[in-house]
Amino acid sequence: MVFIGFHASHEQLPPSALLDDVCRAEEAGFDGAMCSDHLAPWSPRQGESGFAWSGLGAALARTRFPIGVVTAPGQRYHPVIVAQAAATLAEMFPGRFWAALGSGEAMNEHVTGDPWPTKDERNARLLESAAVMRRLLAGEEVSHDGHVTVHRARLWSLPSVAPSFLAAAVSAETAGWAASWADGLATVAQAPDALRGVVDAYRSAGGRGPCVLQVHVSWADSDEEAMAIARDQWRHGVITPPRTWDIEQPEEFDGAAGQVDDEALRGAVIVAHDPDDLAERVGELAAIGFDRVYLHHVGQEQSGFLAAAETAILPRLRERT
Repeated sequence: MVFIGFHASHEQLPPSALLDDVCRAEEAGFDGAMCSDHLAPWSPRQGESGFAWSGLGAALARTRFPIGVVTAPGQRYHPVIVAQAAATLAEMFPGRFWAALGSGEAMNEHVTGDPWPTKDERNARLLESAAVMRRLLAGEEVSHDGHVTVHRARLWSLPSVAPSFLAAAVSAETAGWAASWADGLATVAQAPDALRGVVDAYRSAGGRGPCVLQVHVSWADSDEEAMAIARDQWRHGVITPPRTWDIEQPEEFDGAAGQVDDEALRGAVIVAHDPDDLAERVGELAAIGFDRVYLHHVGQEQSGFLAAAETAILPRLRERT
């Protein structure tokens, strides 16, 4: 049976409300949770962006299921700091914390004032960061001089088992490249053929561990209401990489999205009001080769979605996976 998780979007809700929603997700029957790690929201209308690592500690303390984060070591975060944060959570909550490591996006990283590297340079920096983090979690003293610089770093509080470091990848090219170093693959929903390409590239290159899929959903009592939520909160979803990697400000995402075409938006978000339809569509994506699927309701009010998940969506989805 496919693991079904809840995605907590720090860009859309105050940290206190998001914490309550993660706890409610466990009560509703989700198998785990994951969260974003942003400094800025995608849109001014979202209006939030709490510090993910504070939220992770609180959420892990108040729940019993596993929780992960998608994060980008190398620019806004030095990899030694990410390694220390991951080690602390893994020591406090054994076997429950994981991280998916990505090369980052300008909207979160530009604040350091450092030049924004090319994709190839960011991938090289990510590979070095992941290697540094693994060595630190193995108890080594690490010095390194490359895309990142580390001077005689050592972690003193170590977990008995190091957390898993998955690779965050959207394209088949990145997924194949990540297979050599990652403990698993994390990606976001897109056209089924494109998703097959991502999974196939990772597995055919020897990629191990779980394949994780995040699915954006706009849920409401009617198609019109669900569409209105998607249009308000997730219109930036029509903008795709590589363009998304280089935009710096939420207002710029709004400008780039422009007048959103509803058909295009439905391609970026599953707009749904019927649990059977939603379960069938998510189940089809899971069948491509994903071990874990995390549902992200893109609305700022999560209570209706969580109630529907408990009574209808999760039972139907489990029947199909």
